Amino acid sequence: MQIWETIKSLFTQSGFYKIFTDFTGTGWKTLVMLCIAALLLYLAIAKKFEPLLLVPIAFGMLLANIPAGGVFHEEIFAGGHIDWSLLAGNAGAAAGEAEAVSPGLFDFLYLGVKLGIYPCLIFLGVGAMTDFGPLISRPSSLLLGAAAQVGIFITYIGANLLGFTAKEGGAIAIIGGADGPTAILTASKLAPHLLGAIAIAAYSYMALVPFIQPPIMKLLTTKKERAVRMEQLRPVSKAERIIFPIAVTLVVALVIPSATPLIGMLMLGNLMKECGVVERLVKTATDSLMNISVICLGLTVGATATADAFLNLRTLGILLLGVIAFALGTASGVLLGKVMYLVTKGRVNPLIGAAGVSAVPMAARVVNKVGNKENPDNFLLMHAMGPNVAGVIGSAVAAGLLITMLG
Repeated sequence: MQIWETIKSLFTQSGFYKIFTDFTGTGWKTLVMLCIAALLLYLAIAKKFEPLLLVPIAFGMLLANIPAGGVFHEEIFAGGHIDWSLLAGNAGAAAGEAEAVSPGLFDFLYLGVKLGIYPCLIFLGVGAMTDFGPLISRPSSLLLGAAAQVGIFITYIGANLLGFTAKEGGAIAIIGGADGPTAILTASKLAPHLLGAIAIAAYSYMALVPFIQPPIMKLLTTKKERAVRMEQLRPVSKAERIIFPIAVTLVVALVIPSATPLIGMLMLGNLMKECGVVERLVKTATDSLMNISVICLGLTVGATATADAFLNLRTLGILLLGVIAFALGTASGVLLGKVMYLVTKGRVNPLIGAAGVSAVPMAARVVNKVGNKENPDNFLLMHAMGPNVAGVIGSAVAAGLLITMLG
């Protein structure tokens, strides 16, 4: 008899029991979320859609939606604030303020997202891996990177018209920058309840860059414009490479202080790469530290995509607005590229404007592929890397502006 009681107790505490005893309530939502997590894992593994981050995001979603799994508790972070008493485990209950919770693994790891640690560490690694030479060689690329951020602010207006609050609109609009860490940091500051949907939208569209951008690029340019061959970039001295990250940090941080964490870490990573005296730090920033940050960020962001937060019409609105923001960013970059084409009398290929979004280096590769298809002797990769790097800086600046205005 004792054995049967034990078996019965185990079954009633299982996830299967909790799903099917309340199937019409929350059970079916849990099953849907588990299926979505499985779909994202399939896309990441089989289709290679941003696998480095989509795999941990999808698995984090899977774990967080297992009934009574206890890995993540939304109530600890309700209202956009950290309830340190609940995180302590029993302080809230002892004071009679709330039911005691036993904090799970992701509750502690999520502090790195909430406090803005993981995105900044990832930017450190990105800076250490990125060559700013093409941008330094052609400073006008900064204009293309800035133009590609126009989609962010147009989408912000659209989000407000659709009923999202100002903070939610800002968090959604930053998807147009096509920069995952920036989108996550902005969402965690402005609209943490939308973090899961925004992160999934941002990384999904980044993975779809080769499919989203070419039709827009071809629609807005002529065959003659796409076939333009650009002059070789001038060599960049080591002194320029060292001064650039320091100068950018000072200018951006003094003008928009809220952009300092992202810009500062990005430029620190690049300075370590270019100065040539801290090879061990560069290796750590681009390898171990970067990988650990990506794993922790992905798991905890995925954990925020629970049924209540994800399965609603607002999520569909976020996905729609995200692709609009991304498309507008691509289009605005190409349109400014066409202006440069006219001003320089055909010496600038307008396609490089599409690389002004922050998807490094994927957007630059797409530009090179489209240009090479029109003219086999056309190699635009290094020319497109300038706007691409400028897009990283631009998205961080845009995030700083939104946080300053709305935070």
